[in-house]
Amino acid sequence: MTPAPTPPRRAPGSVDEVEALTAVRPGARQVAWQSMELYAFVHFGMNTMTDREWGLGDEDPALFDPAELDVDQWMTAFAAAEMTGVILTAKHHDGFCLWPSRVTTRSVAASPWRDGRGDLVRLVADAARRHGLRFGVYLSPWDRGEATYGSGKAYDDFFVAQLEELLSGYGEVFSVWFDGANGNGPDGPHQDYDWERYYAVVRRRQPGAVISVCGPDVRWCGNEAGHTRADEWSVVPAGLRDAERIAEGSQHVDDGAFSRLVRSDGEDLGSRAALAGRLDELVWYPAEVNTSIRPGWFHHRREDDAVRCADELFALWRAAVGGNACLLLNVPPDSRGLVADPDVAALTGLGERIRAFRGAVLAADVVLSSGAVRPAAGGPAGDPAALARLAVGAAAGCVWRPAASDRLPAVSVVLPAPTEVAAVVVGEDITYGQRLERIVVTAVADGREEVLAEAGAVGYRRILCFAPRVVSEVRVRIEASRGLPAIRTVAVVAAGGGWLPRDRGVAG
Repeated sequence: MTPAPTPPRRAPGSVDEVEALTAVRPGARQVAWQSMELYAFVHFGMNTMTDREWGLGDEDPALFDPAELDVDQWMTAFAAAEMTGVILTAKHHDGFCLWPSRVTTRSVAASPWRDGRGDLVRLVADAARRHGLRFGVYLSPWDRGEATYGSGKAYDDFFVAQLEELLSGYGEVFSVWFDGANGNGPDGPHQDYDWERYYAVVRRRQPGAVISVCGPDVRWCGNEAGHTRADEWSVVPAGLRDAERIAEGSQHVDDGAFSRLVRSDGEDLGSRAALAGRLDELVWYPAEVNTSIRPGWFHHRREDDAVRCADELFALWRAAVGGNACLLLNVPPDSRGLVADPDVAALTGLGERIRAFRGAVLAADVVLSSGAVRPAAGGPAGDPAALARLAVGAAAGCVWRPAASDRLPAVSVVLPAPTEVAAVVVGEDITYGQRLERIVVTAVADGREEVLAEAGAVGYRRILCFAPRVVSEVRVRIEASRGLPAIRTVAVVAAGGGWLPRDRGVAG
């Protein structure tokens, strides 16, 4: 047997420190957003027709005419990938609007598509709901085709008018996604965006929507490559919400390098060391990982052989959703108006692997070191085995809170028979905040205990994978936490079922 572990640092530092760290909790819209886990980004518009990434703003609207457009085909592909929503680029930097905006002539109303009577935003919003997906919008604050850009309030009035149109005419919106794109180069116009005014419109028109990236609700992970931090914290300094700071770190040049660039700065945003001396300026600001299934954000036929495969997409999902973040995966339809065959195949394979992973979660007996499992909303004690079931996309569930006197809280998942396992899923009830700081996963095999994995931050969900191992029991030991833990999931995943890469190595 391994030596007796060191008792956990339940609450090092002052009581005030622990109270400050655990008092920061998500709002209802953030809890609902986090449970979505995986959703699609759709870059589609004028750039799709011109084969560009960034349009210039002077493109002829007559170029927009996707002859075979089928938004239900998009949604079928997204649903097959186990996605829960879709965010459409209603307007990109070129200024061409996918809805008939009343404040510009640069829209589908001036195109030959559907004889100028089409509204792609409405088609996508309606199709998403038919397929059980939530709908969100991207509206670029940078508009290269608008004459008032750079004028100050006149442009803000224009932008707000478009925002009002999108948020009042297309039903419920789950996310309004703003990036920090700004300006036409060193000699071009620069607009100081009135972010607070934009936010006020969103809150008034769509109170349930999160405002993402250049916004106060959802934080950009800091790259477009799909890279996730080793420990992702949702409780971070309020300064990370600064929209201008976010814009400075975003893409400024239309090239192919930025989409796969990973910077090493800012890897630790929320440990106690990182937050020392900043306890009075903390916010709940969870991370979103955004990346594209292709090298580019818009479809380019030359990239048909560079589509990420299903195994790579699954590794991205595991690292993001299994790393206390949501995954926003861009899937750009082609100039016909269809998701291309290589993308459909990759999405289908991704969904198969996600379903296989969920299906490989093992039913087991659960033994707690102390305390009891209760419904998340309160109520009588429940069955501890509920912890071993993987809740999918649910904001409610059960919660285990060990006794305050328990010096080494632990959950033991006892399998009916020795089984080959390859992953453990641990999740907190984030309505109590983010509390876990260190966990160690051990296994019992042939009467001996060995360490399988360990982690720092957990949050909404942490997926820990390891080389397949035949075990009879898995233990998750809490070695450090911010006050009393609130555990929602401790699930063990069998190695079989088809979710591992074809070579049976551990993905990611």
